[in-house]
Amino acid sequence: MTITDHALLPAYVQGASHYGADTADYQGWRDALVARLPVAVGDTVLDVGCGSGLCLPQLVDKVGPGGRVIGFDESPDMIGVARDVVRTHGWTNVTLLTASAETVRLGEPADAALFCAVHDVLMSPAALDNVFAQLRPGACVAAGGGKWAPLWNVGLNALVATLHTPYVRDLAGFDRPWQLLERYVDDLVVEEVAFGAGYEAVGRARPVGEPALDRSSVSLGVPA
Repeated sequence: MTITDHALLPAYVQGASHYGADTADYQGWRDALVARLPVAVGDTVLDVGCGSGLCLPQLVDKVGPGGRVIGFDESPDMIGVARDVVRTHGWTNVTLLTASAETVRLGEPADAALFCAVHDVLMSPAALDNVFAQLRPGACVAAGGGKWAPLWNVGLNALVATLHTPYVRDLAGFDRPWQLLERYVDDLVVEEVAFGAGYEAVGRARPVGEPALDRSSVSLGVPA
C-alpha cells in the first residue's frame, strides 16, 4: 500500500504531538537499535519511517557535522513534529521528507538505513524494493521492533497485541518481522529481546539484483 491508497492510523495523525510521550517506555530499545547500526562519521543515513524524530539525535551524533541524516514518513503530522525537533536543535544536516516507503525518492544513495518500529514497511515488498534500490551496495542496515513472543507465553502475547495494534495496520508476519528483509540483506543477524517480544536485526544490503541467500543463513541470537 502507498500513501495514496490507505488512511493513516490515528496514532500517527491525532496522536502525533504526543507520540513520543506515549511510546517513551520504548526509547531505550530505540537507542539500543541505533547503537547497533555501524555508521561512520560522514555517512548519509536513511531513517525509514522516522515518525516524530525520536531516533534523530542519536543518528546525528553518529554521522557528525559532515554526515547527513535523511528521514521520511508518510504522516505530515509526524514530520511536522520531527521538523520542530530539527529546528530546536539547529541541525543543518538533517533532511525530512513527507513520503511513503513505496514512493520516496532520495537525492543521493544512502550509506546506511534504520528501520525502527516500521512493521508495515517491512511487510511491503514494494516498499523494500524502493528503499533498497536507493542504498549503496553493502550499506549498513538495522531493523527492530515488536514481535510475537513464544506461543506458550499467552500473557506476554496479549500485552504485545495491546501495545502494538494502534501502531500497525496488520499483525501478519509478527512471528518473524524480518522475513522479507532476508531477501535484501546479507549476513543478517537477528537477536530476540524483551523475552522474545522484540527483536534487533543487523546486516549489509546486497547489490540490487543479486539473488537472495537461503534463509538458513540467518543467525538468530538468544532471547534477552
